[in-house]
Parts: sequence; structure tokens; C-alpha cells
Amino acid sequence: MPSLDHIDLNLLRVFMAIVEEESLTGAGRRLGLSQPAISYSLGRLRAVFDDPLFVRTRSRMQPTPKALELSKIVARALESVREALRHAERFDPATSSRTFRVALSDAGELAYLPRLCEVLHREAPHVRLESLPSSIETIVERLRSSRLDFAIGNLPGLMAETENMILFDEDYVCMRRRHGAAHRSATRRRSGEPDDADARLAHADYPLLSMQTYRDATHLRVSSLEQSHGGIDVALHARGVKRNVALDLSHFASVPRVLRVTDHVATLPRRLAEILREEGDFEIFALPVRLPRVEITLHWHAHFAADDGNAWFRTRLNDVMQMMRS
Repeated sequence: MPSLDHIDLNLLRVFMAIVEEESLTGAGRRLGLSQPAISYSLGRLRAVFDDPLFVRTRSRMQPTPKALELSKIVARALESVREALRHAERFDPATSSRTFRVALSDAGELAYLPRLCEVLHREAPHVRLESLPSSIETIVERLRSSRLDFAIGNLPGLMAETENMILFDEDYVCMRRRHGAAHRSATRRRSGEPDDADARLAHADYPLLSMQTYRDATHLRVSSLEQSHGGIDVALHARGVKRNVALDLSHFASVPRVLRVTDHVATLPRRLAEILREEGDFEIFALPVRLPRVEITLHWHAHFAADDGNAWFRTRLNDVMQMMRS
């Protein structure tokens, strides 16, 4: 039976890094150790547990069945130690050099990160922020293992498995490059043309794009929005509307550049549209049909709910979001 006399926390950290990175080089990079140091630690681990633990294949270090079993126990043990250390030290934003890791879509980066970075720069100048992509299938595990601190987005599948806070409800508008007055007049609802009465009430600040104009337009669609917001086309189809999609994009960064040189219409979350509008001479319109609003939610793991730094970040992020609502 392995003895605690022959093992220390650093060996367990090396073990988990190899499990998660599936590479000695990757484990060393994560821990700031050389590959010889990682190899030496792996040798000690093999001796302690009397098992190879990892077998080298062409593409990765594959864990043995015993290593997979141990990884669940070791991950919980290390997290208990991290939590104890966090509780032992009060978080001071003015002096802390802590890193916060946030799962955020590219739309979230464009819409929320600049304001959040402004607050961090002013109030927590030494804090580091990492915005990381993460699939919904792995978010809960990454939150639990502290590889992520937070996830932000429309993530209804996580509500039962995380602590969470609704930041705001998001609605939709459409955006295109600005046209002349004669063309703009054609966007107004034609006499007798049916539209969604709720849509007219949705955005008093923006003119209504007529249903005919919306149907006749060529559309730009962003696939990441379709995945994260439950499918705009599904909601449109339920209301008898089908878009003529001329271009599918993977990310939002290209939207303004494409709209500047085409007559495409982009259907976007309102806050994102208001930010992207600054990158060109664009017009925002209320949609002729009202789409369901989606909840943008902040998620974290219950293990860290009482952590000072976690609580501070949640509060400041919520403050930023409320400022953006006004």
C-alpha cells in the first residue's frame, strides 16, 4: 500500500497535469517544469503506485485504468487543498495577482470584455484575465477542477449543475450598412402589411424593418450564435419566416467588414449590434417579428461560492452588465 511518506503535493500536481494534458511536454509547460523534471516525477509516481500509470502512444500519453481511477480521487484531494488555501488568504483586488479564467464566446468577448477590462485595470491592476473557449460538455468539470472560474452565456443546460446568476435578458435586432433616404423609406411597413405588434414595441429607439424587406434581403448568419442562442432560424420558422442566407460565418469579428461591402442583413443580439455599429456606417432596425429573449447567465461552481476573489469578481461583473443595460 502506498505511503504518504513517499509522496507530496507536487507529485500529485504532476500526475494531474499529465492526465489532463496527455503529454509530458504539456504538463511541464503548465507547471513551469522541464521535461526531465516531469519524467523524474513520473518515475517516482510509478514506483509509489506500482503501476506504469501512462503508456506512450503515437499521439499522447494514455493513462492506464489505474491512473484513470486515481485521477478522480487526486482531483478531489487537490481541489480541497486549493479551497483551504483560498480561504486562508483574504482577496485584496488592489494587490492580488490572481488569474481568473472565464469561458466566453466570441460574441461575449466583443460585447462584455472591454468594459470588464476597464474595471479590472482601474480596481485590480495586477489581476490577470483569461478568456477561454469551452464546450458545454466540459464546462462543469472544468469549473469543478478550477481550470475555469466562470462561464458566461446562454447556457440553460448548466443551470441545474452550477451556482448561477442571471445577468440580463438579451433580445435581437438586425443591422446592415446605411442606405440613402429613398431606400430607407422602402424599409417601412407597407400599408396593410402584417407584422408582429410586439416587435414594434420591442425597440422604441430603432425603426422597424418591414417584413417584406426582411424576407427579400440576403442574410449573413453566424453559426456560433445559432448554437449558443438556441437557433434564430428555428424561432423564425416557428413564426413563418425563412431567411435567404447568403453567407455563413464562424465568428462575429468579420461581420462589420462583410456588411460594409454588401447589402446583407445580420440578425444580432442588441448589445452586440450596438457595439459593432461603431465599426462602420451601419443602421440598426427592430425586427418585423419578435424573437424569444434569451438569458445571459454567469455560472460558477458551488465549491467556490464563499471564496473572496470569486465573490468580488461576480459582483464587479454584474455591475458591468447592469451599466451596459442603462
